[in-house]
Amino acid sequence: MYRSNVRFLDLSNEILYIILKKLDNIDVLYSLLDVDNQRLNMIVKEKTFTNTLNFVLTTSTDEILSITDPILDRFCISILPKINHNVKSLILESESMERIYLAADYPNLTELKLFNFTDKIASCYFTDCLALLDGRLKQLTTFNVIIDITDSHSSVVYNMDSLPNLKGFSLTCRCYTNEYDSQVLPLLHRMSNLEELTLDIVNHDRTTFVD
Repeated sequence: MYRSNVRFLDLSNEILYIILKKLDNIDVLYSLLDVDNQRLNMIVKEKTFTNTLNFVLTTSTDEILSITDPILDRFCISILPKINHNVKSLILESESMERIYLAADYPNLTELKLFNFTDKIASCYFTDCLALLDGRLKQLTTFNVIIDITDSHSSVVYNMDSLPNLKGFSLTCRCYTNEYDSQVLPLLHRMSNLEELTLDIVNHDRTTFVD
């Protein structure tokens, strides 16, 4: 019987692309970038593997988890600074959000999705959503947020310029809040060209209709 001894790197670029596209981009970059092979480096730096990065792990019970610290460390120190200009979409959860956001500039980022499923993390407060939209991410066209808790006591004032590029905004607040008039409504007024809006908010002690 004939036995083939073809190795992974003996495959053509076309075949490598087909194989790697079946894997998660995070796994591809973590496993193959900077493994002392120039050909692999060129392939995994392509937009196919760097445009969308999903750092959210979902269990079979829909629990949201952070990626492990060794993987996060390598991405923040070695990977993201090398591919940041290709990144167009980031899917993050609260425990790793700040480190990933500060690891590099993302001049072409147009989509940001944030998930937070623990009341021990304060990264997804309404006030932090305002901070993310303070002008540093003017190029965003889609912004989706899931919040478990809200901070009703922040007095920080953020940039309130308009957000003309934002076309889609989704806000889910899985808790009671009285922040709609003071936080959410002013934010919506800044989105002059919004085309898709999803709000899932439980207003606390409200006696009038939401306008």
